[in-house]
Amino acid sequence: MPPRLNKRQQRELEELEALGNPEQVASDSEVEPEPIPAPKAPGGFAALMAGNEEESEEEDIDQTKPSKSRKVCVFSSIPTRSLNKRKSKKKKKKVTTTESPKPAVVETPPPSHTPKATPTPAASKKALKKAKAKEKKAANDELDQALAELSLKYGKSQSMAQVTVTGQTFADLLSVSVQHLDSEAEMRKFFGSKVVTANKDSGSQAGPSRRKAPAVRSQLTRPQPTWWSAKGREGLSIRALSDEEVEAKLKSHGWEPMPQERWWTVEYSKRYKSLTKVFMGTVLSGDPQGFWDLLGKSPWHGDTLLQVSEVYRHREEYAQAFDFVDRALFTYERAFVGAFNFTSGSNRLDFDYVENRPFYLAVHRQVADLLRRGCVRTSFEFAKLLYSLDPWSDPHGSLLHLDFLAIKSGMHQWLIDVFDLFNGKKGDPGRINPSLLPGWTYARALALRVAELSEKSDHSKSTAALREALNDFPYVVPLLADKLDVSIPASIRSHPDFKIETGAIGLKPAHSTAHLLSHLYAQKSHVLWKEHSDWFLETVTSTFSTLPSRLPITSRRKEFLALYDRLEPRYSVYRHLVVLETTHKNLFPFIDINLERARGLTCDPLPPPTAVNLYGDEYFKGVDDLLSFTTRARTRREREVDERRLAQMIPDANFRQQLQGFFNDNPNFVERFPGGILQFAQAIAQLPPDVLDDMMMAQAMGGPAAGGMDAGAFAGGMGMPGGLDIEDLNPAGPVPVGVGGPWGAGGNDGPGAEEGGGDWSDEEGHGEEEEMIDEDEEDEEDISPMPRVIRNILGRFWGRAPAEEESSSEEEGELLDDTGVD
Repeated sequence: MPPRLNKRQQRELEELEALGNPEQVASDSEVEPEPIPAPKAPGGFAALMAGNEEESEEEDIDQTKPSKSRKVCVFSSIPTRSLNKRKSKKKKKKVTTTESPKPAVVETPPPSHTPKATPTPAASKKALKKAKAKEKKAANDELDQALAELSLKYGKSQSMAQVTVTGQTFADLLSVSVQHLDSEAEMRKFFGSKVVTANKDSGSQAGPSRRKAPAVRSQLTRPQPTWWSAKGREGLSIRALSDEEVEAKLKSHGWEPMPQERWWTVEYSKRYKSLTKVFMGTVLSGDPQGFWDLLGKSPWHGDTLLQVSEVYRHREEYAQAFDFVDRALFTYERAFVGAFNFTSGSNRLDFDYVENRPFYLAVHRQVADLLRRGCVRTSFEFAKLLYSLDPWSDPHGSLLHLDFLAIKSGMHQWLIDVFDLFNGKKGDPGRINPSLLPGWTYARALALRVAELSEKSDHSKSTAALREALNDFPYVVPLLADKLDVSIPASIRSHPDFKIETGAIGLKPAHSTAHLLSHLYAQKSHVLWKEHSDWFLETVTSTFSTLPSRLPITSRRKEFLALYDRLEPRYSVYRHLVVLETTHKNLFPFIDINLERARGLTCDPLPPPTAVNLYGDEYFKGVDDLLSFTTRARTRREREVDERRLAQMIPDANFRQQLQGFFNDNPNFVERFPGGILQFAQAIAQLPPDVLDDMMMAQAMGGPAAGGMDAGAFAGGMGMPGGLDIEDLNPAGPVPVGVGGPWGAGGNDGPGAEEGGGDWSDEEGHGEEEEMIDEDEEDEEDISPMPRVIRNILGRFWGRAPAEEESSSEEEGELLDDTGVD
C-alpha cells in the first residue's frame, strides 16, 4: 500500500498530472462531480450578513469544477468532501492549465465547453450596495410624495412641522439622545472614572452601613442609595388629551392643528391632590419645617422636592439642590408610561395644566444646574427635551439656552438645521419661530463659521449670515463689543439704533423684549465669540461703513416685533428670567411692571394667561384635608432655648417686652412665624432698613388692617414662596421648629436620608429624641445681636432703649458699631 501523501505533495502531483496529460484533462472535465450538500441558510438579519460569503463560496466552486473533476479521477481514493473541506480552509487561488509550471503565470484554457463565468465576490457586494441604494431612494421618494400630499391637506402649518432638512424632520431634530442624559458619564469622560468616583464617595459620607443603589431604571436620573424607596407611581398618571381638549387648546392659542403630534397631561390622584393642598398651605405659612413634615408623610411629592431644592440653592448647597431636582424628575418619569415617550420628539405636555408645570420647572432647573457644573452636552440634551415638550410656545424659554449650548457642546449643525427648517416659513402668528430670535441669528452665523473652520472652506457664507444678523438686530452689536472688549467706530456707537437700553421704561413691550434678548445673548454667549472677535469687528465695520439716520426695519425684525407684541411669547422670556433669577437679576427692569407684580409663587412662576387651572380654592374644592399637619406644640425645653437666644439677640428686657407685645397684638404673625417671637425678631433683623422704616410708618398711621400690620408685609420680596426665605429668617440657618439641627431630626440631609423617612415622622419617637439632646449643645449656637440701625428704627416708634444697654459690655458695643450707625 503506497504511503499517504501530504497536502503539498497532493497539490504538486495534481498540477504535474494536469500538465503532462492534456487529453486526460479534457476527458475528465466532462465527468460530473459528486453533488455537494449545500449548508442551511441562516434566518433573520444573519442571512443578510452571511449572504455574500455563501455566494462567494458557491462561485469558487463553480469556477473550479474542471480541476475538481480531475481530482476525482486521478485520486479516486481521496473523498470529494475532504477536498472541498481543504479548499474552504485554505482559500487558495484558482490554478488552471498553463504552459509553464510557474504558479505566478495563470492562463485560462480556451475550450468551448468552459463554464459560464460568475461574478466575483467584490462585484457581488457592489451590486448589493447599489440595490440597497435604489431601495432607499425609492423609500425617500415615497416619503416625499406623502409629505407633499399632507402639505396640501393641512396647509401652511404643515410646512413647519414636516418639511425636511438634510433628510431630517422636525421630530427627528427634537428627539432626545438618552445616552447623553447622563451627566455622570460626561464627567467621567472628561475627568476619568477614578476622579469622579473618589469625589462622589468623599461628598456622600454615608457611613459604614452604605446601602446599594435602588434597583430601578431611569433615563433622566441615576437613583442614589440615599433616596427613599420608590413604590408605584406615587399618585401621578398620564393621559392623552381628547380631541375636544386639543381643539380647545388650539383655539385658545389661535393655532391650526398639527398632524403627527399628540398632547398629554399628568393627573393627580385624590391623595396626591390632598398632599398638594397641604403643600400650598405650608408655602403660604412660610414655615420651612413644614416641607420636611410633608416629605415625611410622602417623600415623592414633586412640588415639595422642588421647593426643598430651592431652599438648598438659596443656602448655596448646590449638591443637595441638584439631588432634590433629580428626585423630582424621577417622580414624574415614573408616571410617563404607555404611549408617552419624551425622547421621540412628537409628544407634547400641555403647559396650561398646572399638573404639568412642575416637570417643566424641574427640567429647566436641571439645565441650569448642569450648566453650572460644566456638563454642557448633558445640559444641551435636557434643554432640547424642554423644547420638545412644547416647541410652539416654549414656556420656559429653552431656545434661549440652546443658542449657546448647541455651539458650546459641538452641536452647531443641529442649530443650523433647526434654523433652516423655520427660516422663511409662514406659520401661525402665535407659534414661536427660532429663526426670529436675536440670539439665534447671531448663533447661526457663529455656527457656520465653526463649520467652515473645521472643513477649511471659505467664510463667505458665515460672513453673509453675520451681516444679515447685524442688520436684523443691531442692538446686540454694542453689547457684544463691550463683552469682547473691542472698539467699534464712534459713528456706530453714537447711532440711535445702537443705543444700549437698560430697562423697559419708554419702550413698547416688543421693543423692550428685543433689547432684553440682546442683553441675555451677549451675557451668555460672549465667551463663544472670544476667538472670533476680529472677524466680528471687521464685519461690523464693513457692514456699517456708512449709516443712514435710521436703519431700515428688515422683514425678520418686523416678524419678531409682531410675534412679541403678543403676551404669551413675552411670558416665556419673563419666566426664563424668573427661574434664573440669581444669575440674571440685572435684567429684571425689562420685565413689564404689571407682570412683575403677578410673578406668582416660586413653585409656579408666572402662570400662563391661557392656564386651564391653578393651585387655588377652585382647584382644591372638594378635596379632603386628610393629611393636614397641625403645628406641633413646642416643648418646655424648646421655649427655654428660644428665650435664651432672644435674650442673646436683644439684651434689653424692656425692648424684648415691647417686641413681644407687638408680636402678640398681630394674630397673623402667629400663623406666619410658627417659630415664635425669635423667628419674628430674626426676620425683622434681616429686613433692609428703608423697608422696615416704611412698614413701621404705615403701622403708626393705622396699618393696613384692623388687627395691625399684615404678616405678609415682612415676608414679601424675600425670594421664597410666600415671601419667606429661610436664610433671611436666620443668618446661621433656619430657626429649628423642633430641636436637632436646622432640618429637624434628619440633619443636613433631611429626614429623607433614610428609606421611607424612617421613624422621623413619628411624633412620639421624635419627642423622646429631643429629651436626649444636651442643653450644652444647644447653647453652642451664638445668635448675633439685632443690628443697631434696626433697633433705632424701632426705637423711634417705641421709645429709645436705655443707655445702659449700649454700655453693657465692650464686646457688645463693638458688634453694634460694626452693624449700623445712627
